[in-house]
Amino acid sequence: MPKYEIVVDNLNGTLWDLTDVTSEVTWKTSRIGKPSSLDLTFIRDDSYQANGFDVKNGDVIRVKVDGDGLFWGRIFTVERSRDAPVRILAYDQLRYLSESDTYVKKNIRADEVIRDQCQAVGISVGQLVNTGFVIPKVSEDGQKRLDIAFRALDTTLMGTGNLYVLYDDYGNVKLSHVRNMTIDLILGESSLVYDYKIKDSIDEDTYNQIKLVRDNKETGHRDAYLYKNSNAIDRWGRLQYYQKVDDGLNEEQIKGIALRLLQLKNREQRKFTLESLGYFGMRAGVKVQVTIDKVGVDSFFLVEECTHKLSGDDHTMSLDLVVFPDEYK
Repeated sequence: MPKYEIVVDNLNGTLWDLTDVTSEVTWKTSRIGKPSSLDLTFIRDDSYQANGFDVKNGDVIRVKVDGDGLFWGRIFTVERSRDAPVRILAYDQLRYLSESDTYVKKNIRADEVIRDQCQAVGISVGQLVNTGFVIPKVSEDGQKRLDIAFRALDTTLMGTGNLYVLYDDYGNVKLSHVRNMTIDLILGESSLVYDYKIKDSIDEDTYNQIKLVRDNKETGHRDAYLYKNSNAIDRWGRLQYYQKVDDGLNEEQIKGIALRLLQLKNREQRKFTLESLGYFGMRAGVKVQVTIDKVGVDSFFLVEECTHKLSGDDHTMSLDLVVFPDEYK
């Protein structure tokens, strides 16, 4: 069993070690649109309280496993009652990108957009990989900074096929290519997994016709570009995806985006929910091999959400995964 430690920093020079009094810990990461969260309960200890122990919103809380940083964030909620343990809810730095603002830039990469959002709220930035693809224009008004960042990454994915993962790594916001987020681990019935559920659907993110439109300033009209898979339409009926693209894109770029969308979305969407023994290296955004012979599964999946639960010596995790498409680079 890995050794973990939980420390609260009151920001006044006092550190409180909660490791031995913590009864339950839940650490949750999401690949898109959310900061990671730490939800824990601890039993009030007389020896701590006698020395003025207290936890407050804004305090820093950090968790290490075998000396390596797992979570660094700030407390946003403290719940107390007469007899129950104290409950703390904390978030990593991405929580501060929930504020909304206006952001307009031309000819800018996604990693530069992300750096701008982080610098605007004063949070620490680690390595942001150069995404290469230049977005002709980013124009956001009254949008959450985190949404601005992820839309820039979506635009890059559609333009290049490259998938990047944005996350907070123990107090430093990082951006990595998914190829560098692959875990050397196989999940299956003979490896950690003790329960699973598989869902195949065309109801949520399946499209067999792509319609992209672009405002044409010269003609004053809107140009439409349509790409479809007739066989899939015959099989499922027409499922159309519609999107307005930047008017700075040329026809060849629009065609590339449409064909990539058709490749990615013209398929049944397979989702896995796995329950398994815990492995601290697992988090949302990683690419992992899943092999379950009984249902004919043997491929890479992308972790959309990962929830670790620790209680005493027990460590389990729940994973929401989607198939990792071959079209992703």
